[in-house]
Amino acid sequence: MIILTGNDLKTGAVVWWDGVSWSAHVDNAVDVGDQAAEIMAREESARRVNVPYSIEATQDDNGVRPAHIKDRVRALGPTVRPDLTLKPADPDIGEWVI
Repeated sequence: MIILTGNDLKTGAVVWWDGVSWSAHVDNAVDVGDQAAEIMAREESARRVNVPYSIEATQDDNGVRPAHIKDRVRALGPTVRPDLTLKPADPDIGEWVI
């Protein structure tokens, strides 16, 4: 599975391509297959996302899991402060500071 990630151009928040737009939740990420380069170019030129890139991931009953630890931390938040990790469908997203 290949998914896209980047940072929201307005807020700097980590975002994931959900097939239509960008989501703050990695579980909304979809497999882009061989269309990664096309989607990234379009979204970056539209100035919706900064420095998008494709990564490998897996999906199981627990959701989408980036293959590399760096992207797992980007998806869920800091490992040293569990109170600051991003919860699925967190209603206060963007309200907390790392």
